[in-house]
Amino acid sequence: MRFLHTADWQLGMTRHFLNGEAQPRYSAARRDAVVAVGAAAAAAGAEFVVVAGDVFEHNQLSPREVSQSLEAMRTIGVPLYLLPGNHDPLDASSVYTSALFTAERPANVTVLDRAGVHQVRPGLELVAAPWRSKAPTSDLVGDVLEGLPADGTTRIVVGHGAVDAIDPGKDKVSLIRLTAVEAALARGAVHYVALGDKHSRMNVGGTGRVWYSGSPEVTNYDDIETDSGHVLVVEIDEHEDRRPVHVRPERLGRWRFVTLSRSVDNSRDIADLDLNLDLMPDKERTVVRVGLTGSLTVTDKAALDACLDRYSLLFAALTVWERGTDIAVLPADGEFDDLGIGGFAAAAVDELVEAARADGDTAEDARAALALLLRLVERSEVA
Repeated sequence: MRFLHTADWQLGMTRHFLNGEAQPRYSAARRDAVVAVGAAAAAAGAEFVVVAGDVFEHNQLSPREVSQSLEAMRTIGVPLYLLPGNHDPLDASSVYTSALFTAERPANVTVLDRAGVHQVRPGLELVAAPWRSKAPTSDLVGDVLEGLPADGTTRIVVGHGAVDAIDPGKDKVSLIRLTAVEAALARGAVHYVALGDKHSRMNVGGTGRVWYSGSPEVTNYDDIETDSGHVLVVEIDEHEDRRPVHVRPERLGRWRFVTLSRSVDNSRDIADLDLNLDLMPDKERTVVRVGLTGSLTVTDKAALDACLDRYSLLFAALTVWERGTDIAVLPADGEFDDLGIGGFAAAAVDELVEAARADGDTAEDARAALALLLRLVERSEVA
């Protein structure tokens, strides 16, 4: 038996740093990933698909977003099981109980809207742990595992949330307790645990049966979210008592969120950064965050700014990572000697250079003024 495990579609997600028309393209890409899930299910010969929580970004979506999302789900040619998660819990405002969702829900879509066992077919069950609020007061997965018999039925747990073994906040009551999960696996009551919440693909524990699928389309930078953009093809051998499990990732995502950390101390370093950005493929679906450290002259800092401005027009987004950026800008000796100005203007430039070599807000203003002066001089030379 084969099925697909996916999670964290978060349809309707926005990213404030995306350039203008890049946001609609990113939203469309998340829906395209849903269609790609259907293609992957067909290629793998999957019997069904489980989405382990956070199908939607939140419960207050526009009607258009809900309708387009359901239309994408309709293209999946096998049963599709949706688990409400922390972003889209089954609370009073739930999208799953809205009139629009109820009216337009495709026939292949089932919401796992109650905790416990849902039969897929005789001998095969899903054990669901849906969220009913954003702040559960217990381990929802542990709750549904209690009392499950090891009776020869193949069972797949569908849960959402952080596991205590990998989460730093181990005192949270809602954490999924790995020992309880592994105990249920060991006694044969369940055979695979499909988790959502972590957007990175991740094998949890030592059984090979507890997985986060990650989001099928990237949602964060690669230093935060690793190995996302996949769906998991899960195969369980129902002919053996132990129900051996084989898990294979299938790449779906097309976007990239990249963090570049570079040291820039001279024009050669800036040229290297320029080349690195130029060689990145598929810029319209790539978001870049640059963290830059070093010391630059005013001339080189102006060249760096021009470089970043140019590529910001080409990428879906290019931003400077403020927390990862620390550039000291200091005028070099003689840097402003050849501007071709004299008299009062030359004296004013000398004062700006002195101010720029000091500290504080005045120095920042002086550096900005000198950079502007360089740009104006360059433009007059071109003209």
